[in-house]
Amino acid sequence: MHTPTTCFDSVASVLAAVGSDLGTTDWVSVTQARINTFADATGDHQWIHVDPERAKDGPFGGCVAHGYLTLSLANLFLPQLVSYQRLKMGVNYGCDKVRFPAPVKVNARVRGRGEVVAAEPVKGDGVQVTVRISVEIEGADKPGCVVDTISRLYFDQV
Repeated sequence: MHTPTTCFDSVASVLAAVGSDLGTTDWVSVTQARINTFADATGDHQWIHVDPERAKDGPFGGCVAHGYLTLSLANLFLPQLVSYQRLKMGVNYGCDKVRFPAPVKVNARVRGRGEVVAAEPVKGDGVQVTVRISVEIEGADKPGCVVDTISRLYFDQV
């Protein structure tokens, strides 16, 4: 498992990180089994995702991951990009500007690249931070997904 190089321990440390490059995560393979499991969880069994025989004659030459599967990998990648000390509570507040610039083909390897694009104090001595995650596809010019994730973080006071 990838060890994050960035650690936040206070509201001030998050606010000071705006503009910071968080680096990249480990590579993850997007297997047909992962795609099928996602299809089962969401009920989205469209043939471009789950029917390899039909998909090989389709627009991508084979099965591709669901866009929302690719998006969901942000949840896997975030804790590989940042760690926390003295965090009382962190909550997912949502996402902005989700895009899927390129398809993620079955068996592709992807990783997350992170950047802190915004942070602002919120009521209750917390901070709202926006981290842009780009899901890079090994060997591809464009990412499979770019999403601005929004988290609210609350730290123990020192």
